[in-house]
This record gives sequence, C-alpha cells and structure tokens, in this order.
Amino acid sequence: MRVIVVMGVAGTGKTTVGALLADALGIPYAEGDAFHPAANVAKMSAGTPLDDTDRAPWLDAIGEWIRNRAGTRGGVVSASSLKRAYRDRLRATAPDAVFVHLTGEGPLIEKRMAARRGHFMPTTLLDSQFATLEPLQADEVGVAVDVSGTPEEITERALAALRRLPTP
Repeated sequence: MRVIVVMGVAGTGKTTVGALLADALGIPYAEGDAFHPAANVAKMSAGTPLDDTDRAPWLDAIGEWIRNRAGTRGGVVSASSLKRAYRDRLRATAPDAVFVHLTGEGPLIEKRMAARRGHFMPTTLLDSQFATLEPLQADEVGVAVDVSGTPEEITERALAALRRLPTP
C-alpha cells in the first residue's frame, strides 16, 4: 500500500479529503499541520509566510511518518507540498509515495478559508501560497483533483484517479 500525500494550497480541503480518503481505504491518516513546530504556527498566525528554512523540520517530521508507513499498511497525510523540492524531500523517504493535488480557483478557496473557524492560517496568506505553488510535473507520480463540489465528491474523484495510476 502506498502512502498518499494530499497536497495543495491552504483551504483546498486537504484535511477533510485526506481523512475521507484514509477512511475509504482503511488506512491511517495524519494531519500535516500537527507536524509544524510551534514557531511555524505562530509565524503563520501572525500572517507571515513560511520560508524554506521554516519548512525543513516540518517536512522532515512528515517524512518520518511516511517512512514508517511505506511498504506496510500505507497511510494518508495532508501536507501542502507546494514546491517540487518539498515533494522530492518527502519522496526521498518513500519513493513510491503518491501525491493527490487538490486544485481550485482562488475565489472558491478564499471563500472556504474565510468560512473556517479556529484555523491558524489567515486568508491573507493565500496569495503567497499560490505564488509558491509548483503543480505536479509529468514525471511525478500523482493526480490533480478539482475541489469543486462536496468533500465526498472530491474524494470519489481522487479515488477514481488513484485507481488509474499504475502500481509500483
């Protein structure tokens, strides 16, 4: 069973869709935000984007989770993974990890972010997320899934796309 990384900018539904995917597949789920050091959460809460140095310990912690599940039961983890370099770093821990890139238009995602309660990521950081985003490239194992519709519809589209991928 592969490890699935649900990626995308803030507000695309990584947590919701990730948990639904894990449930549908009967594998463990981990919320990527839980791996952030307190300093990262404080920085984002203050409206300051993270830089690559900030992200390094976060990516390493997620990578450890991925490594511990690769080749066993698998798992699903949500992690923005906005840059190719971040995905390469995660893939180094489990080369057969697969990415589900949740995609959508800015206004829809901003509306969803504004409706969230109790999340540390302000909508003011959405532009920086889009500016940082490097979509999946042709040589990366993964699928892009549009986030329009209900979480259940998005999850079904993700499952269908994952089924079409070749097995490692």
